[in-house]
Amino acid sequence: MSLPAAVFKAYDIRGTVPDQLNESFAHRLGLALADMARREGVRSLAVGYDGRLSSPGLAQALQAGLHAGGIDTVSLGLVHTPLVYFAAHLDGSGSGVAITGSHNPPDYNGFKMMMGGRTLHGQDIQTLRVSMANIQAPAGISPGHAESRDLIDTYVRRITDHVKLARPMHIAIDCGNGVGAVVAGQLFRALGCTVDELYCTVDGRFPNHHPDPAEPKNLQDLIAHLQRTDCEIGLAFDGDADRLGVVTRSGQIIWPDRQMILFARDVLSRMPGAPVIYDVKCSRHLGQAIRDAGGVPDMSQTGHSLIKARLAETGAPLAGEMSGHIFFKERWYGFDDGLYAGARLLEILSRSANPSQVLEALPQGTSTPELKLPMAEGEPHAFIERLQAEGKFPTAQDRVTIDGVRAEYADGFGLARASNTTPVIVLRFEGDSPEALARIQGEFRDAIHALLPGRELPF
Repeated sequence: MSLPAAVFKAYDIRGTVPDQLNESFAHRLGLALADMARREGVRSLAVGYDGRLSSPGLAQALQAGLHAGGIDTVSLGLVHTPLVYFAAHLDGSGSGVAITGSHNPPDYNGFKMMMGGRTLHGQDIQTLRVSMANIQAPAGISPGHAESRDLIDTYVRRITDHVKLARPMHIAIDCGNGVGAVVAGQLFRALGCTVDELYCTVDGRFPNHHPDPAEPKNLQDLIAHLQRTDCEIGLAFDGDADRLGVVTRSGQIIWPDRQMILFARDVLSRMPGAPVIYDVKCSRHLGQAIRDAGGVPDMSQTGHSLIKARLAETGAPLAGEMSGHIFFKERWYGFDDGLYAGARLLEILSRSANPSQVLEALPQGTSTPELKLPMAEGEPHAFIERLQAEGKFPTAQDRVTIDGVRAEYADGFGLARASNTTPVIVLRFEGDSPEALARIQGEFRDAIHALLPGRELPF
């Protein structure tokens, strides 16, 4: 069968249905995961799926492959991705698969995978590809079986047992018709909130707006709702609810690197001297805020799987990336969960009479959102290698090359990196003033045009 190389991403498997991913692909993936599980002594995997129209069929086929390979499954049904991670921690196996296309368009789907406590990424995923090419159901082993479990109430209880709001709050949530709607309202009401729900019916066609809080246009309905009601804060979630978006009453979007400043201050008040991990796309103000709060800033490559690996390696109590994945190890399990991050945010904000004021007072520079320069498949990483070797940034004080090129200036930073999920160069800029921002962008424009003369850029 066809195993298109493009679907085997750096952090997961993701592609279009049915031409790239289909039930035959899912069955073969199940066999390959079963083979990996047997070799690692794993006997059972948790399996859950999002609200996309193709997800139930892919989940059924994946489990059939796992069973044929002798592995049991804990079938969770329609749940957000973090609940799959929660189930994997709860049963002690640290193993599971979430069938989800995350924030991609409706015709996409994919597989996020854990095995033996680690998130599969990089070489693990390429190993699966090789295994799938020739895999057959093994002879002479007993087939696995499925056990169905409903863990939503357990998940909500586990959070509300230790996250406590100082006072009741009135909030608005926007699930974008993603699978977070299955549990979000229940969770935030259990925390003591009055909850206004926007698009909290699961619909894999995403009829209202795309479920991606990293795009400002997808937050406009939530902003409008806050401005015509007495809601104190707005929370938005992506398609599988592992990422968090936040807006204030005045319509300001609090990007994840600013959220991280608040989280870092809170966590470090109990764990002084601890490292806090953040990715290369985050603001310079975050690193300074971590230092000011008595922590050790630790800049990492972008990618939720890579961040999780770094978290395990360092023992850090907190990590986050600009895309909205936030990882709490302090008081939680260390996986990315937009709903849990929202709960922790409300715990902090409930101590204030004016949550929007607290959020808007967080330090920030003049910055751009993520800008994307499209390229052909295979081009972005080759271009970044050239930019690392040949790029000139005359007024930069330092260059960080752990993930692309991040040029650090006395008054800002610029970043160019290759996306690991789509064929684009991701760019982001920040300056202490509009003039600083324009100068930094000018240096990046010159550096890119020196390698790609005349190329139209998104800034």
